[in-house]
Amino acid sequence: MTGVLITLIAYQLLMLGIGWWASHRNTNSEDFYLGGRKLGGAIAALSASASSSSAWSLLGVSGAAFAWGLPAIWLIPATLCGFVINWYIIAPRLARQSRSSGALTLTEFLAGPPGDPARKTILRMGSGVILFSFTFYIAAQFQAAGITFASVLGIGQNTAIIIGAAVVLAYVWLGGFWAASVTDSVQGVLMALSALILPAVALHAAGGPGVVAANLTAANTSGSMLWTNQATLLSGTGFVLGLLGIGLGYPGQPHVVNRFMAIKNDAAIVTGRRIAIAWAIIIYTGMVVLGWCGRVLVDTVGDGEQVLFFLATLLLPSLLAGIMVSAILSAIMSTADSQLLVAASSVSHDLTDGSASTTSSLGNARWVVLIIGMLAVALAIGSPDRIFNRVLFAWQALAATFGPVLFITLWRGPVKPPWRIAAMATGFFLTLILSWTIESPGDWVERLIPLGLALLLSWLGSRPE
Repeated sequence: MTGVLITLIAYQLLMLGIGWWASHRNTNSEDFYLGGRKLGGAIAALSASASSSSAWSLLGVSGAAFAWGLPAIWLIPATLCGFVINWYIIAPRLARQSRSSGALTLTEFLAGPPGDPARKTILRMGSGVILFSFTFYIAAQFQAAGITFASVLGIGQNTAIIIGAAVVLAYVWLGGFWAASVTDSVQGVLMALSALILPAVALHAAGGPGVVAANLTAANTSGSMLWTNQATLLSGTGFVLGLLGIGLGYPGQPHVVNRFMAIKNDAAIVTGRRIAIAWAIIIYTGMVVLGWCGRVLVDTVGDGEQVLFFLATLLLPSLLAGIMVSAILSAIMSTADSQLLVAASSVSHDLTDGSASTTSSLGNARWVVLIIGMLAVALAIGSPDRIFNRVLFAWQALAATFGPVLFITLWRGPVKPPWRIAAMATGFFLTLILSWTIESPGDWVERLIPLGLALLLSWLGSRPE
């Protein structure tokens, strides 16, 4: 355990060092929010990928595979399709159009140019949705950090949550977008290595693919379908569509697509596309396989979302186990830092419509980072929830609010002001209502219906009169 602790401390010091280095690269708001639009393909790919993945990818997906068994296989194409949509459809168009418009945030891009009748409404609405959703989302990351620190340091989980949050807040406060992007790139590499090494070791320890496959087949619930664990074809189809709906939500994530707004040129997009999709295949396949192996190797785990940590300490030498634990924190930090940055830009830039001075804008952004972080810590401590559920709730709210309008705007052109407002409001509020009232296999109702209606409204609003 000493080796794990030493590795963990060294990793945290590295993150803080990057934040200090990045603090010297921020001379204006464009630097703090978008790194001066000079992001290379590799950093854009790794940072966007790590930001989109969060603790959900390592702890949540492996925990779902451990709990569900074979039906978790649908998480692989679900997430992969999101990467394909983002890098082939969204990235090239958003990079060009946002650079042309001068927009620094996703909300500002969708709000339209100064003088647009919907601009102020959308800036306020978008900021509200981001602050609401990210408070839940960041709370899930801090809760996961607490679980990890508590396991390694042997301290109370609430104290561990505060420690993990403090490190993230410190380097985002210092370095802004550059700190988030460079640290996310380091974290993305570490996550990929972990998703290659630990599942391979676990698969060997479990007796190989044949033993794992036999275990998955034998665990199938009597009377349910093997690939979905649902009783009927209709509910099984709903389960699969619901998981695929996760992938459709990728274009609506402000903390992910802002990397496309920061990327420097088309060549960087091509490079980034290749790296990002390869990364996604490694991460999600690895975590599903790891969860399946856990069903063979572990009789019981108090919380299935700790199966990665449990297997790392069970199967690996202390130093490698420390690297795996650092990978868990990488997933947490890479999402939390990007979301804190977007939340800061929503308040200090969007709510002021870009009218604040450079000095006051940077100052406001840093204070928003601190306030949102403190609210997320309070939520993580006062109202803990499963990481898998909390992340997908916030993810879907963002997806239905921003994704459909962004897709239609990039593909067909501007959406008329009333339709733009209606589409965003419908996507957000319908997601909240359905998520709190209706249970469906794979949660397909809350994931697909708000997206579909918002997309229809956006398309109707883009048609020439």
